[in-house]
This record gives sequence, C-alpha cells and structure tokens, in this order.
Amino acid sequence: MSSTRRVPGWVVRSVVSLVITMAPGSAPAAVPESDIRNTETADYKTHFKMPDYTSRKQWEDRRTSLRQQILSAAGLLPMPLKTPLRPKIVRRLAYRDYSVETVLIETLPGYFLGGNLYRPAGKTAPAPAVLLPHGHWKRGRLEDQPSYSVPALGINLARQGYVVFAYDMVGFNDTQQTSHSFGGWLEDLWSFHPMGLQLWNSIRALDYLQSLPDVDARRIAATGASGGGTQTFLLAAVDERVRYVAPVNMVSAHMQGGDPCEEAPNLRLDTFNVEIAAMIAPRPMLLVSSTHDWTSRTPIEEFPAIRHIYELYGVADKVQNAHIDAEHNYNRQSRESVYRFLAKNMRGSHPPSSLADVEVSLPEDEDLLAFPKLGARDLEGYADVFQMWKITATLQAQSNADPAAQREALRYALAAEWPSPPEAVLDGNRIVLGRIGKGDRVGGYWRPGKGAPVLVVHPGGSNAALRTDVVEKLLQSGRPVLIVEPFISNAARVRKQRFDDYFLSYNQTDSAERVQDILTGLAFLKDQSGGRPELIGLGDGGIWCVFAAAVAPVAIDVIADLNGFGGSDEDFRSRFFVPGIQRAGGLSAALKLVNTARGIIPAQVSTPVTAGAEEQ
Repeated sequence: MSSTRRVPGWVVRSVVSLVITMAPGSAPAAVPESDIRNTETADYKTHFKMPDYTSRKQWEDRRTSLRQQILSAAGLLPMPLKTPLRPKIVRRLAYRDYSVETVLIETLPGYFLGGNLYRPAGKTAPAPAVLLPHGHWKRGRLEDQPSYSVPALGINLARQGYVVFAYDMVGFNDTQQTSHSFGGWLEDLWSFHPMGLQLWNSIRALDYLQSLPDVDARRIAATGASGGGTQTFLLAAVDERVRYVAPVNMVSAHMQGGDPCEEAPNLRLDTFNVEIAAMIAPRPMLLVSSTHDWTSRTPIEEFPAIRHIYELYGVADKVQNAHIDAEHNYNRQSRESVYRFLAKNMRGSHPPSSLADVEVSLPEDEDLLAFPKLGARDLEGYADVFQMWKITATLQAQSNADPAAQREALRYALAAEWPSPPEAVLDGNRIVLGRIGKGDRVGGYWRPGKGAPVLVVHPGGSNAALRTDVVEKLLQSGRPVLIVEPFISNAARVRKQRFDDYFLSYNQTDSAERVQDILTGLAFLKDQSGGRPELIGLGDGGIWCVFAAAVAPVAIDVIADLNGFGGSDEDFRSRFFVPGIQRAGGLSAALKLVNTARGIIPAQVSTPVTAGAEEQ
C-alpha cells in the first residue's frame, strides 16, 4: 500500500538461528534495529502504491475497515447525534433563471456553517443537487478568477437545473468561530481538528440539501477542487447518500494534502488518497486532473488503480478521467468536464451547447456573506465550540450500552489489530515477535511451560521484569511466561515527529504501538497455549495492558498497576498519549470493557486493576 517495506511472512514453532541475545544482568534490550516502525515512516509526500485487490469481497472488507478508520480519525465514531440545523436565510437574490440565497445552518449547538444556495428558477419538480466544498484559495467560496471560481460554478450549475450548496471550509468567510488551523495536544485527545469538524459540516450540509423540498434526495453529487477535492472524496467515502462524485486536482499517489483540514491523526495509517477515493466504487465518479500539479500522472497511475476497483464490480465505465492541460485549477475546461459528467449521470443526455460554462455577472461579496462586516465575532467562540464537541462525545460514551461498538471505537483510536497468527523467531529464551507482512519486531523473553499462560509487561523491558518477585514466582510455577519489550522510538523517529506537523496522520504514537505489541504477544500466547491468558502490567505497563485487554477479541485476565493514572486529559498527555482516546471513551470505557479477573495480585502493585474481557 505504501512505500513502507513489507517483509515476507515467516511463522516459526521451534528454536532457530540467533536473532538477539541478552546475557543475564545486561541492560534492557532495545527495539531491534530492523523494526520498520523506526526505519521507515510515511508523510504526505510519500509515494504510495495501491494494493492488488483480487476479489470484490477482499476489497469490501477493506473498504468497511477504512470507513471506520476515517470516521474515527475525524472524531465521528460513533457518529454524533444530529441536532436541529435551524437554517436561516439571511438574504435572497433573484435573477431571471436562478436565485442565490445566503444561508446559515447550525451543525452543532451554537456553531454555524455559512454558505450560498444556488437554485434554478421556475422549477417545480424536485431537482438534482450538488454539494460544493471550496479549496484553499484565499477568498474561499467567494473566489472568482479564471483558474477557479466558486460562484461561476454554482451559477452555471443552477442555470442547468441543479440546486447547489456552496459552503465554507472552517475558518473561512462566515464560518470563523474556529480558525482554519486550530489544534494541539488537548484537541488531539478529543479528535477535535479542522479535518473532522469540516467533514461533520459536510455531512450536515448534505442533511440540509436532503431536507429541501425542491431537492431529489436520490440524486445528490459532490464536487470540489484541491482541498475541496479532498473534502469531496472523504465525504463520499463515508456517506453513500452522495451518489455522484467529481474530485478535482487532488487524488494523487504522491501528495496527500499537507493542510490542517486534510490531515488528522490516524487518518492515513497504511492508506492514501487513491485508496480512499476508490471507496466510492461503484458509484459514478469523474477524476479531474491536470498536467502541471501533483495529479499529472493520473491517466497512467491513479486512474488505472481506481478503475481496477470498479472492475471488481463489473462497472469499469462508471469511473472516468478528464486530464486538463493547465496548472492547479478548477477552470472553465475542468468545470465543463464536470457539467458533462453530471448531465450524463444525473439528468440524461443534453445538447453540448447547454453544458457550456457561461460568463455570468456575480453578486457583490457583501451580498453573498451573512456577516459582511463583522465576520462571526458576535457568535460563540472557539472555547464554546470545543466544549460542545467534548460534551457530545462524553454523553455518547456514557450512554453507549453496546460493548462491541465501544470496543470498536477504542480499537480504531488505538489503530490496534489482533494478528493471526503472529510471527516468532526464537533463540533459547530470547524471542522476537511480529505481525506477518508488517515488518514490526517485538523483542522479549519466552519460557514455555504448563498451565495458564501469562504475559508480563514492564516499562524497563524483560531484564527489569526478570528482577521482580512477581516474575520470579511465575517462573517457579512452571507456567508459560512471555515478557515483551514494547515499542521505543529511536532518535530519527523522535526527530521526525517533532518537526513534521502531520506525522500522526501517517504514523502512530509510541503508546499506541505498545498496545499493539502487547496484543501481538497475547496472540502468540493464545496460539501457543490455547488457554485463557493472564496479562500483568507493572508500572506504566499497567496502563498499556488495560487498553490492550479492552480491545482484545479474546477473554483475558488482567492484573494492572495504574499507579495513579485516573484518565484525565493531563494523564493521557504525559503517560499515554493516543489521539482520539478521550473521544473514544478514555479510561472509563476501557475499564467498562473488562471485568473482574481471577489470579495472583503482585505485592508490588499498589492499586491493582483486575479485569478480564468478555468472551467473543
């Protein structure tokens, strides 16, 4: 899927040649240098490659997972409750064959999205409709120049018979209760960022269009260029009410965005824009590209990759490419290619002359804005919007009575999976584990035995764990004992994370990687022994273990030292930083997913949490 190297899978059940050695009393083992998580990290300029999907079922399983991943990254898993939009028409301008309305809708209580509704005049039957998110041109939905014009696009589509809603990006025009680039560690914990808020606005804009009596809810399209193209395919990927899609100059294998509204932690873990756009299949889609930006190779690279997915459905003709000889744009030629695509798929055949981009006189800016002088300064501010986001998330988590849905929310925030079977390379008591095809390497100590298997996690690694009374007694008991050494970033990875604003859009945090390594260890134990594993977490390892047990698909007995970790925002910042973890329910959700366990309680554990996940 990406430039990230994939190693051949190898599953070993016996001692093999030396991998790592650790003499008794030596320092805690470091992460093996071959761990791909420390040697190859992706970013928004990584050149990704589309996997070779060979069956429709294989693809649809992947598509289902990707949809949940996008929603989780956006802070929309589970989907927030939809409160009344309370649309307000600020003004209406009527012309001979179309009208323009300036509209505000309340996408969250106290938070307002601004836009313009372009309507055809004199139409009685419900009309097809188009959502129009704008790109990163300076004047947002008011931008009008030869290479890009939102009003010209809206007016021409209205004159052709569509109802069009052109709406703001966050931080643009009338929608300035937040800036376009807000965020920080606290917002990350709650998945509150421009990308997620903007995707929520798009979903609510779609709700608004569907509510209009003059709109045919079965015929709704979306199109936008650049950042508006990103918003177009993200929305269509998660909401199938968008039936026709035309992303312009954005679907690329080697440039993914690089703007706050196009990036979010966990958004592109092991995926990229071409695969996300392919999720639209089998709905009709037009990819518009140009010769002089990052879509220059679309006809020979991105388009064939997406067309292959359409071929799995037997509808290769439903995806098309219009390649325009121009700079980065949504110019007249690009617009006319979209007019033809929409007319063919939404309205039947039309004379080419009726689909030409006609020069129009545009309204003044102040007539298109709800707040032409004051902006949105008289509305509730940023802190109020963030607080409403957190309240909504907390109420949802508290009222979520479905353990499977709660586990899914946590699992996607952690980007965790249960490997089956894991890889294992053994040398005496030394073991290196990993997931087949992933290239991760988890060092540790392994002593086979009889009885219920136990996994021990200590922040100091296996050497530190072996010096504890807890492990000494376990070894004396003769039970199978595995001690894993969860992930540690090397200096190069730490440096890249510090200077790359979007590192977490493509790579996980150390805390999330450690939860994955514990799950890999548990899967190995389960595969080797078959019994119900016991998981013991010492020091901060106790926090990692609670979250690993919460998302594991098998029953696990847990004994974990939380050592004062109470689940506050500051606790997560300093001891278990995982973006989206509070949005997914945080510590209380994890504890709810595990129940009282049986087993030993180590003397060193001052505040043990004993738990076991229910059987699946």
